Amino acid sequence: MSILTVKIEPLATDIYFSEDSIRVILADGREISAPLEWFPRLRNASKEQRKNWRLIGDGIGIHWEEIDEDIETESLLTIQ
Repeated sequence: MSILTVKIEPLATDIYFSEDSIRVILADGREISAPLEWFPRLRNASKEQRKNWRLIGDGIGIHWEEIDEDIETESLLTIQ
């Protein structure tokens, strides 16, 4: 008997910020967060700059043009 393993790529659908973290809503319903300390450009950005983001690759990443920051959604699940 073999077991089929399917890898589901995490896709972001929305994001928001708390005072000290980024929170990402995934297409499968999960919500993940990471401390802003991991992302100095986001940590140092103004609230307006943080709000100016767009999804890239249908949610495989998040991009902030003004501060030149990109975060791969899957990396938020694997950073240790």
